[in-house]
Amino acid sequence: MLMRTDPFREMDRIFQQLSGTSGTWSKPSAMPMDAYREGDAYVIAFDLPGVSTEAIEIDVERNMLTVKAERRPGPKADTAQMELSERPLGVFSRQVMLADTLDTERIEADYEAGVLTLRIPIAERAKPRKIAINGRSDHKQISG
Repeated sequence: MLMRTDPFREMDRIFQQLSGTSGTWSKPSAMPMDAYREGDAYVIAFDLPGVSTEAIEIDVERNMLTVKAERRPGPKADTAQMELSERPLGVFSRQVMLADTLDTERIEADYEAGVLTLRIPIAERAKPRKIAINGRSDHKQISG
């Protein structure tokens, strides 16, 4: 049997019972993320350890990016007697408002080592560009 000394454990258990978050969570929980610019794209990385790719949903509606994931109990959950459970189970979600300058039609998603990485390119219309100046080189002289 695993033993753990934690003076706040009983307070956490009472809080979880009162708030309805004990066991499998019924309400979505936030997932940690990093966001940064890399060249002509923005990269967002979400921590989702222990989640299979089949349990991840990515949606974009207008400029709202929504990532949902579900961490389910392991295969031995039915037959094993749990001694210690610190890894949260249930549904996790995160919404990110994307700028109009991003190309939401070309988002790329990759999942490796428990990290979901999204690459969102900057839209061509939002990239800096030079504007050609049209001018006339013929000057007329006014005589008077």
